[in-house]
Amino acid sequence: MNVVKYPLSTEKSVRLMEAENKLIFVVAKKATASQIKKNIEDMFKTKVVKVNTFVTNAGEKRAYVKFAPETPAIDIATQIGLM
Repeated sequence: MNVVKYPLSTEKSVRLMEAENKLIFVVAKKATASQIKKNIEDMFKTKVVKVNTFVTNAGEKRAYVKFAPETPAIDIATQIGLM
């Protein structure tokens, strides 16, 4: 199962990135928070502090991923071409 589908780039995600060191990803509907955490850590070789998930009205599952203070979310966003 492909856990992380793609990163989301919205005004809210940019605000979260700057204020709370978080990125938002659209993930597989059946993915658990621990699977998402492990997948993100493996993909970016970084430490994830917390993962919150949310299912939109359209049925899309989003993961709010908070990174460790030593890893700025902006660096990861730049790495994946969001910034």
